[in-house]
Amino acid sequence: MTHPDDGKSQETDNPSATTPSGAEDTQQNEKPSRLEHFPNSFFAMIMGLAGFTLAAERLEKSLGWAHQTSLFLLVITFTIFAVLLGLYALKAVRYPAMVIWEWNHPVRINFFPAASIGLILMGTALGPFSETLSLIVWGLGAALHIIATLAVLSTWIGHRIFESPQLNPAWFIPVVGNIIVPITASRFGFVELGWFFFSVGLVFWMVLLTLVFNRLVFHNPLPARLLPTLMILIAPPAIGFVAYVSMTGTLDTFARILFNIGAFFFLIILMQVPKLAKISFTLSWWAYSFPLAALTISTLLFAEKAQSDLHLIAGIGLFGLLILVIAGLLLRTAKAIANQQICKPE
Repeated sequence: MTHPDDGKSQETDNPSATTPSGAEDTQQNEKPSRLEHFPNSFFAMIMGLAGFTLAAERLEKSLGWAHQTSLFLLVITFTIFAVLLGLYALKAVRYPAMVIWEWNHPVRINFFPAASIGLILMGTALGPFSETLSLIVWGLGAALHIIATLAVLSTWIGHRIFESPQLNPAWFIPVVGNIIVPITASRFGFVELGWFFFSVGLVFWMVLLTLVFNRLVFHNPLPARLLPTLMILIAPPAIGFVAYVSMTGTLDTFARILFNIGAFFFLIILMQVPKLAKISFTLSWWAYSFPLAALTISTLLFAEKAQSDLHLIAGIGLFGLLILVIAGLLLRTAKAIANQQICKPE
């Protein structure tokens, strides 16, 4: 959800944030391989597309429509995921040093779990079409994500030193992604497993929210290309609301708190639109997609549980905005790839 170069302006003094010397020598002697610099942040694209698919499913359910559009979107999402996974696997085989470098990078490390989150979301989206496939894909994603969460957390508290300027909302991805798991866990009857993942995601959301706001308020502003990651602030409470209601089946006080916090963060982001509109395109723009999808889903679910026509209208409006955002992101990404503006060395 951030561009692989996003941390560059604030990490120049961090040895782990510089390109491997071997890659630098390659750049001097021959044209660098685009595969070598294929960023793991591409998997944030899958989060956005899968979130879009789930939002379409929720809208279809709210309006009583058949799941035709969402099925089409799901096929596209799986296809793109397969392509991205294949390319990154090839990169891992041919350029393992670059993968290790990404793991040691204070920004890029957070995007490895985006792949497992994508699997969880796609597994959830498979629910209306195949319970068996849904369980397999969701289960694989959940297992990989708890492993990724533990690995990233171990790295955070390990020997390497992280500084406050390196902190940004993308840090929510590894641990807060656990909140997504309970949405499907409850459907398959894995009640305690769902509460386990929800508890982990909720607690670390509160911890990281405090740290991120400390960084935003008391340190230098985020670099321009990192500003889109502010949108990620919306995702944890919005998707947390969906997970909580999925597990409890009720619209109680805590559920309302989660929903309204997500809505409030959306209002905060709206205040930043003038700044965001001036930013040149990078992969960080995909940070707009999944949080907006999460807010759309939560609004439509709130409308269903509260029998609120106002929230239904708001949800439909958000879905219309989501269509425009996804279409724009796909077009800009395709253009950037064609113009070789991404998959290049720093």
